[in-house]
Amino acid sequence: MRTPCEYGDEVARALATNAPLVALETTVVTHGLPHPDGVATATALEQIVRDAGATPATIGIINGAIRVGLTSSELHELATAPKVAKVNLSNLAAAVSSGQPGSTTVAATMFAAHASGIRVFATGGIGGVHREASESGDVSADLTALSRIPVAVVSAGAKAILDLPRTVEMLETLGVPVLGYQTGEFPAFYRRSTGLAVDWRYDSISELASAVRRHLSLGLGTGLLVANPIPVADEMDAELYDRALNTALSEAAALGIRGRAVTPFLLDRMRAVTGGESVRVNVALLRHNAQVAAALAAAGV
Repeated sequence: MRTPCEYGDEVARALATNAPLVALETTVVTHGLPHPDGVATATALEQIVRDAGATPATIGIINGAIRVGLTSSELHELATAPKVAKVNLSNLAAAVSSGQPGSTTVAATMFAAHASGIRVFATGGIGGVHREASESGDVSADLTALSRIPVAVVSAGAKAILDLPRTVEMLETLGVPVLGYQTGEFPAFYRRSTGLAVDWRYDSISELASAVRRHLSLGLGTGLLVANPIPVADEMDAELYDRALNTALSEAAALGIRGRAVTPFLLDRMRAVTGGESVRVNVALLRHNAQVAAALAAAGV
């Protein structure tokens, strides 16, 4: 079947030689971090992947095409374009058809990675079940993608703004294994611990890579989540975390923020309330996830 993607030169060479690859998303560039922090972080993540022996495949929508392996100029174009679409599975076709630039979420990045034969993807935190979902029905398409796209997603758990217990329960319901790397607990993005158990703990890359390969080889049809907590030295202070999160959630509820606007709004408010500390923590966990994902790819996932 013809691939729906176009490839940068570096990624094309890696695909042709069956070299290890790591997919990287672009929502962090356009919505997750303020400019120019987003571009600087994306560039740094690519270098981290290279330094660990794998090829980075940063994915975005450029000129009516799903581009796997953005050039530096394409990354800057995406970061500076006005009103860049946040592309999910539901609006992927429309975004490509429009010819306008778009940044890929976890779900859309998983689709492009799998279509390209890339089995490992590094992100910050996945989306999940939103708080008050029983009334709003707001559940991220990231969970749907994990339930049907066989890619290993390395993340610092799910975004802390979500209902984490229900998110973990939903992952189990969907048959998505959660494998903890050097942790027995599901992480909370800015913080290492939630008290929620992962399905299995692995303390070495070789053991984790073996488990990931086995899952993907069984043909179960689901992806899997590698829960990789932020390093101890980088996690956010607990009191600051609680205060900022409660403030952001209260403001979102008061303003009636819904749908795709929720996550960018909450991340922006967390940034303001923490005086930029949330950006530092976000960058630290992104770098750590890229390191682990590259090690997995280099180990033969």
